[in-house]
Amino acid sequence: MTRLPDLEFSQEEIPIETERLAIGELGRLLKERRGNLSIRKAAADAGVSFSTWSRVEAGSQPDLATFTRLCTWLGVSPARFFNSVSERESSPLDQAISHLRTDPRLTDEASAKISSVLRDMYDALAREAGPARPPVACHLRATSVMRPGVPQRLATILSDMHDELVRQIEIGEL
Repeated sequence: MTRLPDLEFSQEEIPIETERLAIGELGRLLKERRGNLSIRKAAADAGVSFSTWSRVEAGSQPDLATFTRLCTWLGVSPARFFNSVSERESSPLDQAISHLRTDPRLTDEASAKISSVLRDMYDALAREAGPARPPVACHLRATSVMRPGVPQRLATILSDMHDELVRQIEIGEL
């Protein structure tokens, strides 16, 4: 039998799959399901303390036992509150919108409206990012030994090449 070589991976090479708990949704559902019940009565019915209920409804993360009791009281699967996500770099706009969605003081509709306004403002005001580097970079170190006029003609040809490459990049041919 052939033994395969041991492979070593650095942390950056392994994509990290994590799950995030939708705390804002849990708090919103508790408040919605509780309706006109007092927090004390709802907490007693669910088997948790008044203060714990109050904190979770306001957006705090419960311990595992409390989380399962609250899910049982709500009549929903605990899996409902776990969102599988791959770790990725997010833009500042995405981070701001993410914070809005988890704010327990905002309804889903209110956070969606604010997010929409933020996206519109960002699209209107953000500068268009140019290419990370120019498509052509050329240094003419030998211009001092060239015949008169050659560096200028060469610069014109290189400039035209550069402009054509930029045009092809913009229309998606490159």
